[in-house]
Amino acid sequence: MGELTVLEICAGAGGQALGLEQAGFSHAAAVEIDADACETLRLNRGDHWKIIEDDVANVDGRGFGGTDLFAGGVPCPPFSIAGRQLGHADERDLFPQALRLIAEMRPRAVLLENVRGLSAARFDGYRAQVLAQLADLGFRAWWQLVNASEHGVPQLRPRFVLIGIAEPWAAAFRWPDPQQAPPPTVGGTLAGLMGEAGWTGAANWARRASRIAPTIVGGSKKHGGPDLGPTRARAAWRELGVDGLGVADGPPGPGFPPDGLPKLTVPMVARLQGFPDSWRFSGRKTAAYRQVGNAFPPPVARALGIAIAAALGPQPGR
Repeated sequence: MGELTVLEICAGAGGQALGLEQAGFSHAAAVEIDADACETLRLNRGDHWKIIEDDVANVDGRGFGGTDLFAGGVPCPPFSIAGRQLGHADERDLFPQALRLIAEMRPRAVLLENVRGLSAARFDGYRAQVLAQLADLGFRAWWQLVNASEHGVPQLRPRFVLIGIAEPWAAAFRWPDPQQAPPPTVGGTLAGLMGEAGWTGAANWARRASRIAPTIVGGSKKHGGPDLGPTRARAAWRELGVDGLGVADGPPGPGFPPDGLPKLTVPMVARLQGFPDSWRFSGRKTAAYRQVGNAFPPPVARALGIAIAAALGPQPGR
């Protein structure tokens, strides 16, 4: 059996793409419309991935026949509790485009992630409709709420995940088990970065930040700047010793008060999302933070990718 391949839409800054790569998938293409996010993908994987900077509506799935996996993080505003929750009535709902591409390319597996809001009872009919369309295309499919903290990410970050596996591989699929070890804490994850500019309070801060983070919020181009979320989220960050009203250009220096509340930097937020420190983000601070905050944590994508790859493993006739 050759290398597993994936077509990914709404790839963003590459969180899901990186995790799937770590799980053994090679990208036939990564599709993203945001210019800064596309430049991030080029900075990190321009020599390895085909990056398509375009609207998903302009992609023809027939050009990707034979690709094993169709994946993506379709936009969350139609289902987010922070929005109006219009579902299929929201023009930003890309599930119809995803289903079109699946029908055109006929992959063996599907992985789509969205916000927890899609699990609400008001969207029962919508979810059932998606499952029915996938069944018509020959898939067995399941929805499940997955917490990033269960896969080694130092934040809760619940995501509602759809996985579909075509016959005859569907019977072999199993959702990944949560890690037995507790997730790392914010302090343990960021101690080195917080103290790298000489802040004398870094060690005490790290001991205080002894829990996982609240869900990091990236916002959109229309709403949300470079801060760590709404009022309730900022209060949770404050309990961790972090000023959530804004993102810093650099870590605190030796003149910062030892008992002060530091702000996080983009590299710190990226580490909390599970990105390696080597992953570079394009654009100014606000654009870079938005990419990081909206990303699917690579460790979660890796766990899901490994589970999908196991189901698609050597089969009779393959």
